[in-house]
Amino acid sequence: METIAIQPEEKLVYERPQALDPNYTHYCPGCTHGIAHRLVAEVLDEREIREKAILVAPVGCSVFAYNYFAIDGAESAHGRAPAMATGLKRVNPDNIVFTYQGDGDLASIGIAEAIHVAARGENITTIFINNAIYGMTGGQMAPTTLPGQVTTSSPHGRDTVMTGHPMHIAEMMAQFEGTVYSVRRSLHDTRHIIQAKKAIRTAFEAQMKGLGFSLVELLSSCPTNWGMTPLDALGWVRDEMVPVYPLGDFKVHDELAGKRGRQK
Repeated sequence: METIAIQPEEKLVYERPQALDPNYTHYCPGCTHGIAHRLVAEVLDEREIREKAILVAPVGCSVFAYNYFAIDGAESAHGRAPAMATGLKRVNPDNIVFTYQGDGDLASIGIAEAIHVAARGENITTIFINNAIYGMTGGQMAPTTLPGQVTTSSPHGRDTVMTGHPMHIAEMMAQFEGTVYSVRRSLHDTRHIIQAKKAIRTAFEAQMKGLGFSLVELLSSCPTNWGMTPLDALGWVRDEMVPVYPLGDFKVHDELAGKRGRQK
């Protein structure tokens, strides 16, 4: 007599957030943009703000971000995402407006827009992806490139005497009175990914409370332009980027203080 094994009932523990469209992305294998997208989408779902959210996409690797989120979105000119987000928020004050920008879009061509959004205290949120290089255009040196880091436009390593030092965006934005939340997290391992999600949640809560400008900087990997395997690239974030870009909270409004996660 044949014995039939009864399988235990399967329990679903992980699924695609509703705020993410079921599309294949154009990102390179091992790039952590996908992780950042998922974290943002999970927060939009969990805070039940998906139907009110408006994404402003940048120019750069995440130029097609609006194709991946199941929310309203707009495409800005290069570096102008904060300016467009300002207009969208002012005419739609009840919506949740956020920009998703890389280091070329925000820290280079768009630095003026980013600074003045913080100075004015616009009630928007910025997710800033720092991978220390220009990804979309071929791996050139960025404002966030590390000292000595080899890129296609610094083949002998970044010379700080000639090109200056890396820009620390989260620390810079924390200096403005209009900024209510400015932190840096990393996506190089599970523990730090969990901490990054908590920071993204707090940043959106700052906007929901009407407190002012919030920014979450995320250290991200770029295996293709770094010339590394995806696993080695995560190790490079941990060993090389984190010492230059320390993780932590640089400004937290009193009403958000209880939302902070510990950083080590």
